[in-house]
Amino acid sequence: MLEYDNSIFAYNLKKLMQEKGIGQRELARQLGISATTVSGWCNGLKVPRMGKIETLAAFFHVEKSDLIEPQTEKRQEKGVKIPVLGYVRAGIPVEAVEEILDYEEIPESMAMRGDFFGLKVKGDSMEPRICAGDVVIVRKQPDVESGEIAVVLVNGDEATVKRLMKQANGILLQAFNPVYPPLFFSTEDIEEKPVSVVGKVVELRGKFE
Repeated sequence: MLEYDNSIFAYNLKKLMQEKGIGQRELARQLGISATTVSGWCNGLKVPRMGKIETLAAFFHVEKSDLIEPQTEKRQEKGVKIPVLGYVRAGIPVEAVEEILDYEEIPESMAMRGDFFGLKVKGDSMEPRICAGDVVIVRKQPDVESGEIAVVLVNGDEATVKRLMKQANGILLQAFNPVYPPLFFSTEDIEEKPVSVVGKVVELRGKFE
């Protein structure tokens, strides 16, 4: 079994979590493990097996060495700037205004895997996981798997962020906030309105302002 320093791993993990804007509980949920386990990793009390380190590396789009080796002398990966295009309302859909509000940076290795852009969220229907003012990083693609979080255009020009659930007779767009009822679109609605997937939300950049 490969030996490595717990404190170095804990430092690198916390740094990657901060850069990705993800907390311990959300990381645990995404990986399907307990929050106690992630807490132990972050505090240097527990050591994940190499298989789990590989899973973490894939999740953060980094190499295994970026988790288990000191990073002070490592060459930093070149970042790629992507535009943040207007607002996406996580509630009642609003027009998707394609104006550049800001820029976010993603790793070059990630940028090579597709066409990415950022969208700024407005509204509270995706709370507590996605809050107003947060930026979601989106990979452009015309479809997503059932259960994934997507950016969807309704009526051709109204964008919304929701969990997309596929059904035999249409799709269901679900909010995380239980106050908001699901939005159902039949197969006919999808064709006539139309309703189309813009891309898959692959990352969240939490903002504190």
